[in-house]
Amino acid sequence: MLNLQTGVPTAGIEKKQGEEWIRLAGGTTDGQGRVAALYPADQEVQTGIYRVVFRTGDYHKKHDQPAFFPEIPVMFSLASADQHYHIPLLLSQYGYSTYRDN
Repeated sequence: MLNLQTGVPTAGIEKKQGEEWIRLAGGTTDGQGRVAALYPADQEVQTGIYRVVFRTGDYHKKHDQPAFFPEIPVMFSLASADQHYHIPLLLSQYGYSTYRDN
């Protein structure tokens, strides 16, 4: 995540199985705004539908800012387990955008 302000929101990844979301892992962004690895190291990456949920509300609360987006879920589909996936989130207090990067 590249924060357009400052801060270190947390993120967690979940995989969709049927109609349920199964939590796989979580982490806190580092000083560069990145989570090194969200997929569990002891599991092989599988194709499927995933979501990363960025929990930004706690950060805004710590800085006495209203949390207009207290959580930002980003859903995506892994069509190939052999590819690298980098999903940046550009964040400010009242807006965000995301895209697939290599």
